[in-house]
Amino acid sequence: MKAVRSSMLVMALVLSGCASSGSASGAQEGVSWWNPLSYHWSAALPWHWFGSSLKVSDQGVGGLNGSTSMDQAAINSGLNGDYQLRQGMRGHNGDVINFWQALDDGKVKLVVYGTTQVSRIEVLDADIASTDGRKVGDRFSDTFSKAFGQCELASDSSSSSTAVECKVPGSQHLRYVYSGEWHGPEGLMPADDTLKNWTISKIVWQR
Repeated sequence: MKAVRSSMLVMALVLSGCASSGSASGAQEGVSWWNPLSYHWSAALPWHWFGSSLKVSDQGVGGLNGSTSMDQAAINSGLNGDYQLRQGMRGHNGDVINFWQALDDGKVKLVVYGTTQVSRIEVLDADIASTDGRKVGDRFSDTFSKAFGQCELASDSSSSSTAVECKVPGSQHLRYVYSGEWHGPEGLMPADDTLKNWTISKIVWQR
């Protein structure tokens, strides 16, 4: 028993040392997870060791929904402190679009859009599943047999390639965006036989 208590004490000391050993320059650059007062200890819990605990549902993504404020503290809380946040903006059709990117190991995993409150969330993290179990990388044929009446060309595709956005069955707020190989004319919906092998590139929650 003494050996067990000693091991737990050593582990606690190691964790506290890791959480407070960042450099001063890191703090000045906004790397908040090195600050022991703002470190999110939930990330150290065992159920976070095996991938994201967040889920996508009609109610939102994790703790994010249409009532969440578009500020760092609120978004960080809604994502359980699992990601590093980066704020940005871009122009679209003469408007300025504000967003937050959630990053893990330097890769964008979610993008949160809105003005004063969250209006749209794009999930790019393959570890985050929707309520029906679908994740980024799953095939079109896993959910749909045809596109007619359920899918349309994605109007906000971030790349030059064709993408198709489909309403999630039984959901008012969720869409699956599929992408894949396509050599047909621009602006034309790919045939179902082509779409069946396309995969989810992002899951979209829209207020």
